[in-house]
Amino acid sequence: MMEHEGNNKVNGMEMEKGKRESGSRKGVELTMRVLALILTMAAAIILGVAKQTKVVPLKILPSLPPLDVSTTAKASYLSAFVYNISVNAIACGYTAISIVILMMSKGRRSKGLLMAILIGDLVMVALLFSGTGASGGIGLMGKQGNKHVMWKKVCGVFDKFCNQVAVSVAITLLASIVFMVIVVLDAMKLP
Repeated sequence: MMEHEGNNKVNGMEMEKGKRESGSRKGVELTMRVLALILTMAAAIILGVAKQTKVVPLKILPSLPPLDVSTTAKASYLSAFVYNISVNAIACGYTAISIVILMMSKGRRSKGLLMAILIGDLVMVALLFSGTGASGGIGLMGKQGNKHVMWKKVCGVFDKFCNQVAVSVAITLLASIVFMVIVVLDAMKLP
């Protein structure tokens, strides 16, 4: 009888330890998802509101004085930036939904639900990295120009706009990395 009680105490302690580890892992996952939600929302908003208007001298003929023209740089003018905004908005919405699903399911997570969330998280990693690449490439073109196709540097003129783009791209990259960590946490839950 004593031996049986000793086994129950050991099993009870092991179960309690397992619950604590599982609870702390859930807390880390929830924290990472909230962080991903905040990062994707911030990246979408920063790039979505990025706009700068400047008066730029335009030289039509060498013999005539330059003509001052008001020019605006906006994220919606470049498809790569629109794509990045869309990707961040999708990831933000997905993250909010996944947080609600995970909070509602508490401890009753089926293998199918875990697999669906893992696949969703993997899709978000791919989308966010592709958004980072697309907008980063165009941002780099704006900063350095391309003499082969005669594209001039625009970040010298639209410095505020370019800084907002750079911040948004950096935040999107960080969100991609957070989602990679979430995928690792998801994979650890699968049997």
